[in-house]
Amino acid sequence: MLSFLGCDNGTTGNIGVIAPNETLYFPMPVKKELNYTKQKQFLHRVDVEKLFGWMKALKETNSEGCFCLLERPMINPQRWKPSMSAIRCLEATIIVLELLKIPYQYIDSKAWQRELLPKGLRKEELKKASLDVGRRLFPQIDWTKFKDADGLLIAEWGRRRE
Repeated sequence: MLSFLGCDNGTTGNIGVIAPNETLYFPMPVKKELNYTKQKQFLHRVDVEKLFGWMKALKETNSEGCFCLLERPMINPQRWKPSMSAIRCLEATIIVLELLKIPYQYIDSKAWQRELLPKGLRKEELKKASLDVGRRLFPQIDWTKFKDADGLLIAEWGRRRE
């Protein structure tokens, strides 16, 4: 069976893996660095070395191959900093996937939410619903360090569509 990776894009996002013998969920590996602008400020970037090492190990242990679903980033001119962060994260993730020759495709959040979350939720209810559904579908995950199950639900959406 193919292993499915679900990437909830962004430096606060998570990556879910549904493989034949295991289900994994972990935060996007990031590093904090000084942003050299006129004001002192910090930004978070994907730790490409950690992401590469983890994905390489995953690919090597899954003989049937891996397929990654990447959530399309939010791009909003009124939210410049979060949009730029999402784009940087997406580019870093794509580079790792391409170096490892892991096929991928983009997915809009509405697509997987429509199938896996209850109908009629308001925007502010989505994260809690995602966590509730994730806890029910994947009780083996230690949910104490996660605010949602988006990455794992994206992988589940892909698995169901195989």
